[in-house]
Amino acid sequence: MSRHAYSPPPGSPPIPEPTYAERARTLVYLARSGTLATLSRKHPGHPFGSVMPYALDERGRSIFLISTMAMHTQNLQADRRASLLVAQPDWTGEPLAAGRVTLMGEVCPLPEADLAVARAAYLARHPNAAYWVDFEDFSFHRLEVADVYYVGGFAAMDWVSAEEYAAARPDPLADASAGIIEHMNRDHPDALVTFARVLAGVPADGVSMVSVDRLGFKLRIKSGPRMSSARIPFRREVTAAEEARAVLIEMLRDARKRA
Repeated sequence: MSRHAYSPPPGSPPIPEPTYAERARTLVYLARSGTLATLSRKHPGHPFGSVMPYALDERGRSIFLISTMAMHTQNLQADRRASLLVAQPDWTGEPLAAGRVTLMGEVCPLPEADLAVARAAYLARHPNAAYWVDFEDFSFHRLEVADVYYVGGFAAMDWVSAEEYAAARPDPLADASAGIIEHMNRDHPDALVTFARVLAGVPADGVSMVSVDRLGFKLRIKSGPRMSSARIPFRREVTAAEEARAVLIEMLRDARKRA
């Protein structure tokens, strides 16, 4: 089932957007660390939270480089069950409006056959780990995902199966999205107001772009004292920053004609 983060007004056609599985994969791809919750060995039944850098394999499973001296590693030796909470990186707005993902499963030592690939992926993401990666007390572990819970902000949340999560891919604009958003908010606030007024049909005094993906973008809109949001679909799917720029220019040109 393809679930989406925002529902269009009754009677209007659906606004295309990535599934929750795609959003979860994208968020986990963009972040570099999360909070690992293990089951405390000292206080049975209590969760124990640790800041945990991670890398990813091709199925979106988190790879950890952990020491036997760490409390979370000692907890995992007694009970492999754990969860990893990953929050939307660099979010500066209302905390509860940020995206976040909880990956649940068991954390297991990596088999010998997977170590070389895992090591390369981890050091590419965390180059400073080269200073301790070969210490005898450190080893690679992987979170074998059993279930996923995604929250995209207010009133946007649901479970994503491990199969859906593994099959999804990060959004192709993931690496470029921050630059696109910064550029539009800094250099083209008038264009965003036009999008809100013409394409979303919302009276707007001030507008900012808060997210963008291959299928469209989301605006935060100020109308007097009222704050709202609207998702605007792209005319066609885009897979690169230059494609997004071209489509935004086309959409703005047409919107100004209709204004």
